[in-house]
Amino acid sequence: MRGPAISGPLRIVRLANFVTPTSGGLRTALEQLGRGYLAAGHEPVLIVPGEEESDEVTDQGRVITLPGPVLPGTGSYRVLADRRRVRRILEELAPDRIEVSDRTTLRWTGEWARRARVPSVMVSHETADGVLRTWGVPPAAAARAADRLNRRTAWAYARIVCTTEWAEREFVRIGARNVLRAPLGVDLDRCRPGRRSTVLRAEHADGERVLLLMCSRLSVEKRPGTALDALAHLRGQGVRAALAVAGDGPLRGALERRAREERLPVRFLGHVADREALADLQAAADLCLAPGPAETFGLSALEALACGTPVVASASSALPEVIGDAGACAPDDPSAFAQAIRSLLDRPEPTRRAAARARAELFGWGRSVAAFLQAHDAAPTTILVPPQGVRA
Repeated sequence: MRGPAISGPLRIVRLANFVTPTSGGLRTALEQLGRGYLAAGHEPVLIVPGEEESDEVTDQGRVITLPGPVLPGTGSYRVLADRRRVRRILEELAPDRIEVSDRTTLRWTGEWARRARVPSVMVSHETADGVLRTWGVPPAAAARAADRLNRRTAWAYARIVCTTEWAEREFVRIGARNVLRAPLGVDLDRCRPGRRSTVLRAEHADGERVLLLMCSRLSVEKRPGTALDALAHLRGQGVRAALAVAGDGPLRGALERRAREERLPVRFLGHVADREALADLQAAADLCLAPGPAETFGLSALEALACGTPVVASASSALPEVIGDAGACAPDDPSAFAQAIRSLLDRPEPTRRAAARARAELFGWGRSVAAFLQAHDAAPTTILVPPQGVRA
């Protein structure tokens, strides 16, 4: 499946939808991979939708923003809808490789690359059937629809990159033979246990004994309501816990109303744009919650681990594979989530925090960049330096 690595610099044009100034994991991954490609001597160009057109040179390479409409029902996600404009830019850029982070509205770019004889990679950031199930599609119907979509995707692109074995399974199910695995990473310098502040913890715990944190977009597929459900169960069992929520999205208003009506101690912090401030929050919390059942990697959960904060995650997601024994996993049920939280809290704090950091240290961005470059048959043209602020 792999050809010989190309030794010269490559122009790697990356296209992504569903990226906003307030989006989390995907935006972080795009930035870190772009920096890594630059450090390896290649020329990354990123094309994304936005409110206004722009063309900038950044520390992740050239970033071209094209006006794109907001996708209804997603809050603020935009898409590259003008195919003619995108096709013209691709032809002008004359890429050596393309890398696409959207298997639905951008699948046509794989067919363009095939006709233009440009090797192409599609990065699977979510499972199709997992997303469909979170939107209420019955499992059998979701699997059938996902299989149809994935067969077209596997045909359209030269290679499919999955970040976990969990994400890879739906392509294995259809017999796709062009699938590679490349993990994502975490900034081990910015996210570190030494950021833990008892003052910040006390501020957000607001007199309660346990501080829980959820860093997530507040949308249907992320299932943020499970965190409030678990909090209600814990308090009903006598656990004095509070929840801080870092993130925004279309469900925020409903979640805030529920917290008020049920008198749950929840602080909604909105989108925390300052990554240093976010790392401080992740380090201050006792546990981080990741209830999304369709997560294929979970960068915010990995950041929490790097800060020494264990994670309780949905057993339906890829996170059990990522967090290992540095956290706990539970079925998508409020009482099970609450029980998983209690089981982690029963571990001695120094032990659980040390295990979290040790697990995160297995995931550096340098390793991730090298794996993605292998998917492009691209060898470093200079000494591969980890992306800014990251240890290999």
